[in-house]
Amino acid sequence: MSASASATHPRGVLRALPPEKRRVLVGTLVGTSIEWYDFFIYATTAAMVFGQLYFQPLGADSPAVAQIVAFASIGISFLFRPLGAIIAGHLGDRLGRKKMLVVTLLLMGGATATMGILPTYAQIGVWAPVLLMVLRILQGLSAGGEWGGAALMAVEHAPKGKRGLFGAFPQVGVPVGMLMASLVLTGLTLLVGPEAFVAWGWRIPFLLSVVLIVFGFFIRRSVDESPAFAELLTRRRQSSAPLGLLFKGHFKDVAKCALIFMGNNAAGWLLIAYISSYATKTLGMAQTPVLAVISLAAVAWLATTLWSGVVSDKIGRVKTFQIGYAAVILWMIPMFLLIDTANIWFLGLATIVLTFGLGFAYGPMCAMYAEMFPIEVRYSGVSIGYAIGTILGGAFAPMVAQLLINATGWSPSIGLYIIALSIISLVTVSTVRDGRNKDLGVAPTVQPEEARAS
Repeated sequence: MSASASATHPRGVLRALPPEKRRVLVGTLVGTSIEWYDFFIYATTAAMVFGQLYFQPLGADSPAVAQIVAFASIGISFLFRPLGAIIAGHLGDRLGRKKMLVVTLLLMGGATATMGILPTYAQIGVWAPVLLMVLRILQGLSAGGEWGGAALMAVEHAPKGKRGLFGAFPQVGVPVGMLMASLVLTGLTLLVGPEAFVAWGWRIPFLLSVVLIVFGFFIRRSVDESPAFAELLTRRRQSSAPLGLLFKGHFKDVAKCALIFMGNNAAGWLLIAYISSYATKTLGMAQTPVLAVISLAAVAWLATTLWSGVVSDKIGRVKTFQIGYAAVILWMIPMFLLIDTANIWFLGLATIVLTFGLGFAYGPMCAMYAEMFPIEVRYSGVSIGYAIGTILGGAFAPMVAQLLINATGWSPSIGLYIIALSIISLVTVSTVRDGRNKDLGVAPTVQPEEARAS
């Protein structure tokens, strides 16, 4: 490889970085990976077993109703993400970034691990789903405080011309977390069998979250001691508090962020939570090979996410997003027709091709969002916009998909639903200006005396 090619290759870029900036990227990747592992373990288990274990009375006469409620439980946490973003921004000013990053990690992992020991409906009755929802809300609060900091951490420390690539690192946490969850679930079903998995095996992936918490805790401690994190703490103090200023002067940008993410998030949660359930429960496909296919799709999603970050540095964020959403829109109907063959190879083709559109409409997001807001409202802007986008998009996408399949019996109707959301996202992203050359430098810190004088 030539010197010039090495300088533009992601590996070459990383090698040229000082150690503290490499630790920043590792910190963003590890944090978001653990967060999404926890989310995906819940989503997949909800799709497979929670309907019968926690929402039992609803499924006595109609298992489909219990499954719809189980999917709805996935969306509960998303409703609390905006609140989590606001709380994390406020406490981050008082307690410091190091403590808040550790708190969000412990809150997410602790809630997930507790789910692994939670009694079922057969054991404690109605308290089982109630406690499950409380833990799910805690997951939402912690996730709301996590993503914005990770996104800005990566983007604002990127070398010139590499903002898209660096911003793709926290995004890669989604497919990495999905891959970890899929591999753990696949291994367990092979090891203990489907019946034992439903009886007790499903608890093990939740309990394994304790190991990830310990690992992530030490990674975060080491990264937080670097000068890059001290600088980011100063930035967060400037950008997390003024919600009034954010909504007064940048409401349209917050709304754009939400609508831009809506289509991608909905399509992504079909891959994360719905397709495996549809393939096994509706089409009768074997659970283990389906989970293996989802694992391969996660690897493909990881690759396209990083690739899209590089592409966005060359052609711009908007064009990269447009390519991604066009691919999602064009593939939705063919994808469900392939899945309906109940052939494992066609299922693999359907999901892996989908990840191209998902990656290209996701990888450049951190860079684009950061470029849309000035420093004084950036943290709040990207966090709240992203959180609202998850509510509009993926929060209840698996539930809507189940409702559509129950009502129509025609799986491409789900594709039409995703197409409609993706068209709105495509139109919205096309209104954003290219910010590749925008200066994201830190505004001078204003001392309290100076602020009062002004």
